[in-house]
Amino acid sequence: MHRLPLALLSLTAFAADYDVLIRNARVVDGAGNPWYRADVAIKDGKIAKIGTLPAASATKTIDAAGRVLTPGFIDVHTHIEAGIFLVPRADSFLRDGVTTLVTGNCGMSATNMKQFYDRLEKQGIGPNVTALIGHNAVRNEVMGSANRVPTAAEQTKMNAIVAQAVRDGAVGFSTGLWYVPGTYSKTPEVAAMAQAAKAAGAQVYATHMRDEGMSVEDAIREALEIGRQSSLPVQISHFKIIDKRRWSNSTKTLQMVEDARKEGMDVVVDQYPYTAASATMDIFFPRDVFADGPAAIRERLTSPASRKRIAAQMATESGLRQGQADYAFAVIASFPEDRSLEGKSISEINLARGRKKTLTDEIETIIDMRLKGRPAIVYHTMSDEDVDRIMRHPLSAVASDGSLVPFGETIPHPRNYGTNARVFAKYVRERQVLTLEDAVRKMTSLPARTFGLRDRGQIREGFAADLVLFDPEKVQDRAEFNKPHQYSTGFDFVLVNGAIAVEDGVQNTTRQGRALRHK
Repeated sequence: MHRLPLALLSLTAFAADYDVLIRNARVVDGAGNPWYRADVAIKDGKIAKIGTLPAASATKTIDAAGRVLTPGFIDVHTHIEAGIFLVPRADSFLRDGVTTLVTGNCGMSATNMKQFYDRLEKQGIGPNVTALIGHNAVRNEVMGSANRVPTAAEQTKMNAIVAQAVRDGAVGFSTGLWYVPGTYSKTPEVAAMAQAAKAAGAQVYATHMRDEGMSVEDAIREALEIGRQSSLPVQISHFKIIDKRRWSNSTKTLQMVEDARKEGMDVVVDQYPYTAASATMDIFFPRDVFADGPAAIRERLTSPASRKRIAAQMATESGLRQGQADYAFAVIASFPEDRSLEGKSISEINLARGRKKTLTDEIETIIDMRLKGRPAIVYHTMSDEDVDRIMRHPLSAVASDGSLVPFGETIPHPRNYGTNARVFAKYVRERQVLTLEDAVRKMTSLPARTFGLRDRGQIREGFAADLVLFDPEKVQDRAEFNKPHQYSTGFDFVLVNGAIAVEDGVQNTTRQGRALRHK
């Protein structure tokens, strides 16, 4: 009879049941249910058992001591398609409890999706990443920044790129109709590409709409129409009212979403918990300024007649100041051509140049800066009332609209560091806009359902072990507008695919994230 060596018998006898065992947790399962007490066991990257497990053993045991255990947060709106290769551990997101990132939003993405996913896997990443195929990127590849309708051949080529990206794993199709070159497109062009995405198996149409202020209702109607024509669920990105003249209009825009659902459409929204947005300074210019490439842009901004026309249009009520009297609301976040201007408002920069505090002079300053580079800005244009109303709505998910930047560089929006912690600290604990369970649902199961992440977003047996353990009374966002490079605190443990990435609040070097190709 064959006998195992004594040493091997000993190892076999005492082998642990599980890889990780979390005891004594208050489980908030992600589905919106009230919390309950349980132990959660993890094996081979999956949640293996939930319940009272007094006899279970594990290689690593964590005593939750009554802290809250939730699914890892899913950030459905990020712009990390370039930054993830500079900061592959994605420290600012993991320390904010985020275990899965959706990138390729606002129409900005890689166009070769196979290559993008392969590169992620080769490099190794901290959180999981899935991607959308972006309309702007595809249009730019085929048509450049042309301000016209595509030819039949161009439309066919764009449709084909979108379809191939979906077959290669893109979870859906995104647009940024406020940005060049997407802003030059008409609804039929976008609908045709969405239809191609759907036919290839896309899960969702995610859109930064054509307008979020004075014409927001028309923009919502267009988003819904594209959803109808393509039969894709619609995710309206960073839902907000960005123009001061339309504050409180979220009552109407949310009703439009509800009405569409009553008609049978699958429509949801996402939102970041701040009253400030971020973009490039290009948003202040008439859109036609940026057609046809750098040489044409420079000609328009330097030709006296053209510059005068542009400035006059920026000064009108139809300009893109979001209802503000001047540009004091806009602060430079990043300007590689002149780092000394970062953190200063356009009004401050204008005065420092010896110009008068007039709208005319501030517009001249903006044009001069745009000729020198393409500054990124943070701009304060929303009301707390609208942010609260949208946050309370059951159809809204939490998203950062954030990116990855090297720690300490530039002065970016604090949402890059503190989005989820801010929801718990300000909107759950301090102001009670949300319950703990609903805040978690907006970060987990709602995003997972929308983007087809079928084994994530809930604490359920068989699901991926993306988990966050924390005391909701201690979680705090630290990032501020003038000091944004500060990590959130209070997320004690963060696990990605069963591996501990943050332990006792300290991040390690683990890169257990996966490229989540949609199938």
